[in-house]
Amino acid sequence: MRRWMMVLPLAVFLVVAVFLYRGLYLNPAELPSAMIGKPFPAFNLPNVQGDRQLTEADLKGKPALVNVWATWCISCRVEHPVLNKLAEQGVVIYGVNYKDVNADALKWLKEFHNPYQLDIRDEDGNLGLNLGVYGAPETFFIDAKGIIRDKFVGVIDEVIWREQLAAKYQALVDEAKP
Repeated sequence: MRRWMMVLPLAVFLVVAVFLYRGLYLNPAELPSAMIGKPFPAFNLPNVQGDRQLTEADLKGKPALVNVWATWCISCRVEHPVLNKLAEQGVVIYGVNYKDVNADALKWLKEFHNPYQLDIRDEDGNLGLNLGVYGAPETFFIDAKGIIRDKFVGVIDEVIWREQLAAKYQALVDEAKP
């Protein structure tokens, strides 16, 4: 009995150490999402400009990126110029302004330009919660039917776009062609 009492703490330590060691090699940009393969969640929210109510039906019709962003998000400031370039190249991007002050969002979009064809105002974070958002920035890939096909967590820079994400977006565009 005494021997087990001496070995038990060592066994517990080894089990915990294995889990922590494994965690060192996980990619935080590959967080699993229960939303993959499911329709974009239902919502009825104003756009950032406040002149129109948007619903999930507004996201259907063409493949798009749905970018979750906020003015309080330092990483979003790094990502934003890349989103502007992608929008100029014809990439369809919808924005979800997450848990933000709308006046700040308006100022941001005026100052840094607006890459979003639609800009959804999610001040209370309910849409983000329904999407399983951990924070900003996060980007969802949706197909023309509004089904979430993939998710990327973190800053989209030019290298990540070129090496990891452009092909995924192009596959959705090609799939939508008649």
